[in-house]
Amino acid sequence: MASADRIEDSGALFARIGDWPKAAAPERWESDIAELGAAAQAQGFDAVAVREILDRPEIKSLLTGTFAGSPYLTGLARRNPVRLFRILAANPEEHFGALKVALGKAAAEAAKSGDQAAVMRALREFKSEVALLTALADLGGVWPVMTVTRVLTETADAALRAGVDYLFTKAAAKGEWIAPPDEPGALASGYIVLGMGKYGAGELNYSSDIDLIVFFDRDRMRVKDGIEPQTFFVRLTRELIKLIQEHTADGYVFRTDLRLRPDAGATQIAMSTDAAMAYYESFGQNWERAAFIKARAVAGDLIAGDALLRELQPFIWRKYLDFAAIADVHAMKRQINAFKGFGKIGVAGHNIKLGRGGIREIEFFTQTQQLIAGGRQRDLRSRQTLQTLETLAERGWIKDDVRTDLESAYCFLRRIEHRLQMVADEQTQLLPDDPERLERVALFSGYRDLPEFSAAMTAVLEKVQTHYAALFEDMPTLTGHGSNMVFAGGEDDPETVAALKEMGFSQPSTVIATVRGWHHGRYAAVRSPRSRERLTEVQPLLIEAFSSTIDPDAAIATFDRFLSKVPTGVQLFSLLRAHPALLQLVAHIMGSAPRLANVLSRRRRLLDAVLDPRTYASRPSADELDEVIATELDAAADFQGMLDSARIVGSEQKFLIGVRVLSGTIDASMAGGAYALIAERLIAALLKAVEEELAKTHGRVPGSEVAVIAMGKLGGREMTAASDLDLIVVYDYDPEAQESDGAKSLPPTQYFARLTQRLISALSAHTSEGNLYDVDMRLRPSGQQGPVATKLSSFLAYQTKEAWTWEHMALVRARVVATTGGTISARVGRAICDVLMRERDRGKIAADVREMRERVFAEKGSPDIWNLKHVRGGLVDLEFMAQFLELIHAHKHSAILDQTTYTAFERMREAGLIDARQADILLPATRLIHNLTQVLRICTDGRFDRDAAPLGLKELLARAGDAPTFAILEEHLKSTLNAVSELFDEIVS
Repeated sequence: MASADRIEDSGALFARIGDWPKAAAPERWESDIAELGAAAQAQGFDAVAVREILDRPEIKSLLTGTFAGSPYLTGLARRNPVRLFRILAANPEEHFGALKVALGKAAAEAAKSGDQAAVMRALREFKSEVALLTALADLGGVWPVMTVTRVLTETADAALRAGVDYLFTKAAAKGEWIAPPDEPGALASGYIVLGMGKYGAGELNYSSDIDLIVFFDRDRMRVKDGIEPQTFFVRLTRELIKLIQEHTADGYVFRTDLRLRPDAGATQIAMSTDAAMAYYESFGQNWERAAFIKARAVAGDLIAGDALLRELQPFIWRKYLDFAAIADVHAMKRQINAFKGFGKIGVAGHNIKLGRGGIREIEFFTQTQQLIAGGRQRDLRSRQTLQTLETLAERGWIKDDVRTDLESAYCFLRRIEHRLQMVADEQTQLLPDDPERLERVALFSGYRDLPEFSAAMTAVLEKVQTHYAALFEDMPTLTGHGSNMVFAGGEDDPETVAALKEMGFSQPSTVIATVRGWHHGRYAAVRSPRSRERLTEVQPLLIEAFSSTIDPDAAIATFDRFLSKVPTGVQLFSLLRAHPALLQLVAHIMGSAPRLANVLSRRRRLLDAVLDPRTYASRPSADELDEVIATELDAAADFQGMLDSARIVGSEQKFLIGVRVLSGTIDASMAGGAYALIAERLIAALLKAVEEELAKTHGRVPGSEVAVIAMGKLGGREMTAASDLDLIVVYDYDPEAQESDGAKSLPPTQYFARLTQRLISALSAHTSEGNLYDVDMRLRPSGQQGPVATKLSSFLAYQTKEAWTWEHMALVRARVVATTGGTISARVGRAICDVLMRERDRGKIAADVREMRERVFAEKGSPDIWNLKHVRGGLVDLEFMAQFLELIHAHKHSAILDQTTYTAFERMREAGLIDARQADILLPATRLIHNLTQVLRICTDGRFDRDAAPLGLKELLARAGDAPTFAILEEHLKSTLNAVSELFDEIVS
């Protein structure tokens, strides 16, 4: 090996370090770094180079911060210390080039021998080394973020090309493919692999899927006579996906996604170019035009791929916008305006890709303007986001300061996106909700502390949101409409009909009839002259706001139903007139969330609540909720008034969580914990109130302690807007006590039964303000036949000696959420852990879980994919798998015990109890199904009818599932459910 001096002279990575992550306890990693150096030397790496590298303080800082922030990168370093030091000692640009050359040679050698295992191993070793190289170059400030995205893109190109060439060489060897000697591999095969999205643009993120569309050109292919081309290319594509995506002992290369192909639910994964052209010319949609802006031929026959993209140019870039295209652009504008200027953006739990002010908004900002102008201005047809922003500024479509702001924000957000994904090699853009984990991300991102990180993040998100909301304001007007519309008289005014059509209403006559009915005093809210005066003032703004939703007709119809339930309209119309942003929010709710609209009709004071700017800053903490609840309950005149106050504050806080999800302030996956926290704090407050009320008459039992144990969705912090509470109440007291010490004393069992019954009533009884929660106590020992409250010793005895497997499965999600004080919380927690950590017979538990699953499916199962809980592969299957694995492994791996399904799967992955392939199915599936469930429970009551659902709701579901359209979301959901269902049989065995 060359000397350390010569290594440094060559531009080695270790000599170019200019930045590094922070670590909370850097000394924790010093011995690990020294051990890695020793291991590298023992395996033959130059000892002088190791010392030279480790003697540099900046290298130790880089490695310390990297190991503290990323278990994934720590694992890569420990598995191959020589690889770590080889990367640090090399010139990163030259090293990456050498890795690509070596991969090509390895794939060619494997092709000659037909050794598929060898090519899969070479691909995975290549990806692992690039993953560590790019991470260190990124974290160390050696490469700017867009260089990192380019290298990751070239990594995918190299892997796909090696895989495709291998498969064509193998097919030629088998006689299925006729390859001319001067054109080996896939160079002139007619087999086209297009990269889409960030991959096509050369902007791949650290743990990204690669979006692909595969075509074949019948005029260029050389399939042997007798072999059906479609069958050949579909099989070859499946083999390619296996080469790239399948998890082996060496890992995987890239997760692949083929859902962007034409009519993905009905077409094969490889399609002829003739069929593709016919589809795009006849049925292509504007979202597909936007997707093809970034399309690039990445593997296979690159010449044929470029030719196909040239043929598609008239579809992608229209010289003149037709009426449908104009309508679609206005629909995009309506989506942008939905929450324009309303509320602040939080950091904890924010999705930096899909959330407000995120990466998607910057990309959408550029792409919509490309769609509008790219047909006439060819220089706007660039794939890369930053290049497009520069051209837009040069062309005068945006101002220079807007370009500068968005360029800076894009690089910032992509850098943070990489940090989030480096932690566990997980495709995520979600900032942690937990303050401790968020602090680790802040340090890993190079900030001193969480406040500094939060300030920087908030400033960027708000700047993006400001420019995004202003999109189209400085652009030439595509269409216009007057606001002087006429709704009076017996006949529809033709100009009003035309204006409403232009605004996006498909049934203007129905809209006119609806508004006319308001002015005729159809409902109580508009019967007084003053109400109608206020309505007249706000009416143009109402119509404008409804037109800004994804489905204006549905929005105004829902508002009409809402208005029919409002007792008086004066205050409502005055409030909407004074707060245009609130009007936009109400319109969005009407267009997307009928359930929230129904809640609003019963509780108008909720509109006042959403005016508070703090509503959108973040989810409230436990202390903040306690303060809000205490303020409301303390103001009540009596116990009944306190119950009313609890219902008011509970409905208000639950409504605000729904609004935060709708507005994109928090990700849908964060809503479960938010709803659970509200329930916990209300239970704690009402337990205290009930105890004090009971003590007035019956006193207290000496030495008494009560604990409320949450089970089910509350225990798992996965509540929805419609969840009930699964509770168990346990108690303990001084063994010498015979009765309570009040004026009307009670024996302990009767005392605690009465306390529990009053708590249930306080939570579930209907008052003038409605009900708070439905309460289910069936999970208590002995079920409905047992006492409503259980002595702690009896609870422990039952769980240890009598409980069935399904009860221990339920116990996995148990946690104490409220007590009357003392040590009972810790004692219950220890007891639950002791039960769950008992060694179990895997075969018996598996049989019990499978039997229970079939019983549940026989009773409640459904083939409807939108019955997300009970469909095969749905929520029940995911929960049962998590609970099964926790029960059989907790005796050796106590750290996997967690009440939340997603977190439990994460811990199992870290413990090696599920492999990477299984984790890649379970984690995204759990996130997807919970996200969709949250949106459905926020927006609807009862069963989701996909055919009758508002377009706005479908748009929200697609956003929650990170899909470009609802149809693609459904295909993704189907494939996810199938994968989970198949995995159930594999795991529960």
